[in-house]
This record gives sequence, structure tokens and C-alpha cells, in this order.
Amino acid sequence: MPATLLVVGEVADGTLTRLSAEMATLAESLAEAAGGRAIGLVVDAEPAAAATELAGFMASVEAVTAPQTSGESWAPYALAEVERAVDAGVTHVFAGVTAEGRDLAGLIVGRLGWGLLANAEAVTWSGTGPMVEATVLGGKAITRSVFTGESGVITVRTGSVEAEAAASPGTIEARDAVGTPSLPAVRVLERVAEAGAEASLEDARSVVVGGRGIGGPEGFGLVEELAGLLGGVVGATRASVDAGWIAYARQIGQTGKIVKPALYLGLGVSGAMQHRVGMQAADAIVAVNKDPDAPIAEIADLFVVGDLFEVGPALAAELRARHGG
Repeated sequence: MPATLLVVGEVADGTLTRLSAEMATLAESLAEAAGGRAIGLVVDAEPAAAATELAGFMASVEAVTAPQTSGESWAPYALAEVERAVDAGVTHVFAGVTAEGRDLAGLIVGRLGWGLLANAEAVTWSGTGPMVEATVLGGKAITRSVFTGESGVITVRTGSVEAEAAASPGTIEARDAVGTPSLPAVRVLERVAEAGAEASLEDARSVVVGGRGIGGPEGFGLVEELAGLLGGVVGATRASVDAGWIAYARQIGQTGKIVKPALYLGLGVSGAMQHRVGMQAADAIVAVNKDPDAPIAEIADLFVVGDLFEVGPALAAELRARHGG
């Protein structure tokens, strides 16, 4: 049976996420290699805009209106649509390495008994199925894995491929969600708007990260200033988050977000393996640390040995001068 690949797109503030576009590009290339086809899926209270964006990268997209997702957890509704797609012949499902994507992948595995290949950094078609490449052991080793069965779920990291628009827009099938999900509803009781949360770490071209070396929550003032001057986003290490200096949503690493910006600037970041897993694919890595033996020096393109509270303000002054004030 020819492979049918389903990409589950995610919506942020009404628009398609960058990772969803990357997964669409990946799935289309795999479908071509497999002699099969790829389908996009957007499940949202208002899916039209994101589905139109996804159709710019895929030949076929389903836009499913699920009003309940505005006040309930998204994953059960996405799962219901995935189950419907599987009944129609879908063999593999692609979800993002995000909080929502991980939730959905876990539900699919539990409900369908499928295998899961997580944190894919590269995927190729190998004979009868996808081969997933991922780093493990804090980036010390690379694994290449395949499914033992004919179906499976793959979660994909940001930056695994470069999103490429299709030659012509794909078709969009708009419909309502399928009835009530088989799983209990999880209501959203409260939404808390975090400062800076409107800027996505995964989509940022520049990320400025504060580590243990910034000394406390007040140190993030410098991090935020530099991020603003660079047109970037604030990130953090696990140590900073665990200390309560900044919200978990800003954490980069194995238990946080995976980023691949054009520029990563680390201030007081030691570069523990757990953190490096989440940022080592950045195009350019710049780090400032007083310790010349800090592990991050091993992967930095530019490593500045110095006091971040001297180097940082000097960098900010230079950036302001270049911006004309």
C-alpha cells in the first residue's frame, strides 16, 4: 500500500507556525520518494488562514473547524481528526517537537498502538518507510531508526529542513470537526499572558540567552535589552528557570524549546549538554563567559572571555550607535 503522510499543522496567533511549514516541505519530499502522497491538517477554532498558508507548501490540506479548541485542550480534537485520517488510509503522522505536538504524539501512540520516533533532525525514505536521524546522549551520538511496522508517528525538530513553497498553491478541503472526541475534554480555566511570549523562540532569527552567570532576575534586563536591539527573542537555560529568574516558556534545551536561529548569543551560559541539545544547530553561536574553560566554548563560533556585565553593555552601546541612537 502506498504511503500516505499526514502533517499536523499548528496555529499560533491565527497563523501557521514555521515548524509546520518545514514539516510540510519534509513530508512532500518523502511522499515523492515513496511514491505516495502527503496531506496537511489544521484543526483550530478558525483554521482558514493557517490552512491557506499550509497549502502554500502542500498539494492537499484539510481545514477543520473545531470551535471548542478556543476553550479546551487542542490535542483531543486533533487526535479525533488523526484517527479519521488513519481510517481513510494515512500511514504516518508528523507532529512538531512542541508542547502541543508532544501531547498529540503521545495520544496517538496510546490510542492506536503505533510506534514513535521522536526529535527527528533529518528524515529520509529508506525502502519501505522513513528513516529518522536524531541526536541522543546530550548530542554525543546520532541514531538512525526505522519503524518495525508499516505505520508510525514522527516528531520533528525546528530547523530540520528549510521550508520551500510549492510551485502552486494546494487545494483546501474545509469541514467541521468530527463529533465529540473520544477522550474527556480538558477545559482551559485561565490564560496568563507572559511578557515577551508573543515572540516565538522557535521562529526567532536571533536569540539572546541568559544563563546562571547573569546572577538573578535583574540580569535579564541586559538580556532583554540586547534581544530588543538585535530584533530577537529572550531565552534561558534550565538553571535560570529553576532559580525562578524567568518563566519556563523561555527555556532552551532537552527539556525546553529547540531553536535554530541565525544568531545565538549566550550570556553567562556554561553550555551544559542538556542546553546544547536545544541550540547547537544555530547558524552562528556567540558566547560571553568569564570561564575560559566553559563547555560552550567547544561549539561557539565566537567565544568572548570576559565579564558579561562589561561586555554586554559595551555591545548594547555599539548596537545603539549603529541604529542611530
